[in-house]
Amino acid sequence: MENGILHVDMNNFYASVETLFAPEYRDVPMAVGGDKESRHGIILAKNMLAKQYGVKTAEPIWQAMQKCPQLRICSPHHGRYREFSQKAKKIYYQYTDQVESFGLDECWLDVYGSERLFGDGEEIAQQIRRRVKEELGLTVSVGVSFNKSFAKLGSDYKKPDAVTVFGRADMETMVWKLPVGALLFVGAQTERQLKGLGIYTIGDAARTNRKQLNQLLGKRGDLLWLHANGMDNSPVERLGQGSLAKTIGNSTTLPKDLTSEKEVRLVFLSLAESVARQLRDQGLKAGEVQITVRNSEFEEYQRQCRLEIPSWDSRSLYRAALTLYCRENKKWQVRLLGLRAGKLTGAGEGQLSFFDQSGGRQREEKLEAAMDQVRDRFGPKSLGRAMALPVPKEKKGE
Repeated sequence: MENGILHVDMNNFYASVETLFAPEYRDVPMAVGGDKESRHGIILAKNMLAKQYGVKTAEPIWQAMQKCPQLRICSPHHGRYREFSQKAKKIYYQYTDQVESFGLDECWLDVYGSERLFGDGEEIAQQIRRRVKEELGLTVSVGVSFNKSFAKLGSDYKKPDAVTVFGRADMETMVWKLPVGALLFVGAQTERQLKGLGIYTIGDAARTNRKQLNQLLGKRGDLLWLHANGMDNSPVERLGQGSLAKTIGNSTTLPKDLTSEKEVRLVFLSLAESVARQLRDQGLKAGEVQITVRNSEFEEYQRQCRLEIPSWDSRSLYRAALTLYCRENKKWQVRLLGLRAGKLTGAGEGQLSFFDQSGGRQREEKLEAAMDQVRDRFGPKSLGRAMALPVPKEKKGE
């Protein structure tokens, strides 16, 4: 089998999951984000109808509403997204144990050892596409190729609900005609640099002198040349079930860069609440917090710190994450943020402190456990953090 690497991308994932629970959203422009009435927060996801109005992921709610006044805003339900992500992976695991996650809604699969049981890569991709649609009510786009980068190009090439094969025979006739910015690690700044050299397509990059790209972009230039020429040899990393119990985390990739600390704070708060809820649901506490920060040029750093007392409340996770972020002070335009809880222990195993702050932390944990019950009963919008609310404007004359 020539093409045994698949990239599966769940189409409009958050928005599609929400329409399963609220069918009235199916035929109207809708987005997952903050509260429409207060108009705070950002767009986390949108459906195809909203996209036609120019609504973009990561833009402020008020801005999206100006583009599409009839836009329906749905509050996020992160538990649902994790649930359907896991259900999809259970389908993938029936074809191979080599599955590498790239966020909640994307995965690479290596199916080179599965041909005798299920057919070639394209046949497996079609089976997965049909099963996800029939069993979960969601659609996926699947790219099929001989390496990870071309498979990712394939899943992006035709959406929604499609399978695209990019084999070696298609490299010059199809892949090389795509814009160079379509490659996974080519951000807006790199694309501008390349266009300054007359490099507009992947084919242009493939035919450019390798040393010239290396001088312009350093290691990324060499990586660009290799990927453009179909020489991405990075393996699909097998994720064993044991690794899932060691850490709990969440991350979000945003098509639009975050440019202010306030935006970063809001995303970290959302991530912290998501991770904290997972910890409480599983009866675990975190002794360590790790953050991942990536910009549009795929430069990335990870930092971690120990928590003084193992915790499962979002405020502790959020404060640790924000401290790590502010300590770096890189002033990046942020494309991805991730928060991960590590050094997990059972809820009853954490070391207690006799200092006053322990009592405050315990009160916070009890408060958030009570908030869980309220949200489960009355919905996720019933309670929220004050810091997520917009600052009211002063009236003239006051």
